[in-house]
Amino acid sequence: MARRGLKICCLTSVVFLVILTIIIVTLSLTVFKPKNPLVTVQPAGLNKIQFNGTGIRLNTLVTIHNPNYGSFEYKNATNYVNYHGLTVAELPLRQNRVPARAKVNMTTSTDLSFGKLLSHPNFSQDVALGYLNFTTSATLPGKVNVANILKFRATTYINCYILFYIQSQDMDSKCTTRLKI
Repeated sequence: MARRGLKICCLTSVVFLVILTIIIVTLSLTVFKPKNPLVTVQPAGLNKIQFNGTGIRLNTLVTIHNPNYGSFEYKNATNYVNYHGLTVAELPLRQNRVPARAKVNMTTSTDLSFGKLLSHPNFSQDVALGYLNFTTSATLPGKVNVANILKFRATTYINCYILFYIQSQDMDSKCTTRLKI
């Protein structure tokens, strides 16, 4: 009789573990599957662009939306601003935390090297057309934290294409992100 009770207990435990495993795998492949963060870049402030003696200061608002169920904390990084492949500015990104399923806004000011812009062969043509075309790239190494239970390393790669209109001092941007775990 005791043997039969032991068999029922073992069978119940195995069935429970199989069901629990199926639930965990299903959740990890659907709800908890990592999604790429969404990044937008917009002009910020009344003086979106300021000309000074050595460069052009561009004020922007960067919004990072984290659609995941885990927060992402990244370390200090550098965002490189390029004009037709030439790096014209570097923007340090301070360590920050993007909470789960939340948005974080960062106001930044970038000083673009006026000398590098002027020396580029496409600059005068772009000014005549009324816009400047920039790309930015950043790599954010960090950690993902899901409910203070699962913690693992991840890296977010961000590339933005920014079209700055000189006359209106407005900009259009399109950013692509990729989260690698």
